Amino acid sequence: MLAPKERKIFCLNNISSVGLEKFRKGYTVTENIDEAAGILVRSADMKDTNFPEGLRAIARAGAGVNNIPIDRCSEEGIVVFNTPGANANSVKELVIAGLLLASRDIYGGVSWVRENAEKPDVAKLAEKAKKNFSGHEIKGKTLGIIGLGAIGVQVANAAVSLGMNVLGYDPYLSVKSAWMLSPMVKHADTPEEVYAASDFITIHVPAMDSTRHMINADSIAKMKAGVKILNFARDVLVDEEALRDAVKSGHVAAYVSDFPNATSANIPGAVVLPHLGASTEEAEENCAIMAAIQLQDYLDNGNITNSVNFPEINGGLCGAEARVVILHRNIPAMLSGITSFFGSNGLNIENLINKAKGQYAYTLVDISHKMPDDTAERLREINGVLRVRRVKERS
Repeated sequence: MLAPKERKIFCLNNISSVGLEKFRKGYTVTENIDEAAGILVRSADMKDTNFPEGLRAIARAGAGVNNIPIDRCSEEGIVVFNTPGANANSVKELVIAGLLLASRDIYGGVSWVRENAEKPDVAKLAEKAKKNFSGHEIKGKTLGIIGLGAIGVQVANAAVSLGMNVLGYDPYLSVKSAWMLSPMVKHADTPEEVYAASDFITIHVPAMDSTRHMINADSIAKMKAGVKILNFARDVLVDEEALRDAVKSGHVAAYVSDFPNATSANIPGAVVLPHLGASTEEAEENCAIMAAIQLQDYLDNGNITNSVNFPEINGGLCGAEARVVILHRNIPAMLSGITSFFGSNGLNIENLINKAKGQYAYTLVDISHKMPDDTAERLREINGVLRVRRVKERS
């Protein structure tokens, strides 16, 4: 039979116990990173972390992976997972709160009450002061959404249910997102179409070189006067120096961000939250559960789900004599070199899956014979191979 291996997991942040309980018997949490086969992390900065030789994978309990050195992990054959969608509802609910904060001066009203709380006639004073905090309803207004992934789709559907007109832009809209999206959401062909038509704009795209400062002086100039901008994705998506000028001029009526920094925290009138998007007990549990399940499936079976640096592969449970997985570069003749190796060593391939993602690829091989002890070492000698794992073998 295939005996399950004992493995150790290192947690760089506090990970919900609900997620840790998903690991099967034989997995333990270690306080020594050098013992770890896998790492669970939330927001801890790993860019200067020295990875032990035995580290196989890192699972981020969340969507963003800008705290993880992806390129270095790829070169060392370390699979990096994230948990897209696990915290989507939590972020969606805060975005809806952001819409209300942007449309009505709730924050200003709350501050006024606190400042006048000790006055005995505060109720009477409030009736006179409330006109200073009046705003607008969101019903009937147009919400422009840039990015219709797990979060963007939920925001769009919620806004539709609140009576808003919703215009969405996403050139990479997945089939899954398209199925989930309300038919009431109109599709824009360009970001400029969203800028011109929207009373509110919310962005839900990953932070990459191509999206850095996508909201800038030029894009703001194309927006309606009095537009309200929400940023619950990443602060680098917005040129906040340019946005501060637009707020001062009145062209941007409100800015709500979930990312405090030296610029955003000092934009007059901006509502800046302390990165609360996924800070709910439910979101933390959902992310931990998904991260643990994905990490264990990779370590035990070699299957990859939601990796940011290697392709998705599912070979199910191994029913063959042995399974070996090979992480390698996506270059010509790699697959022929791998299959030739097994053939020349008299090892019959029962099942093979090969997929690529960018410049990296992954090959899962089930074989019908017991592998020689030096199989992994000799496979690593093939040009372009980054790492080899003997995942399962019959005892």
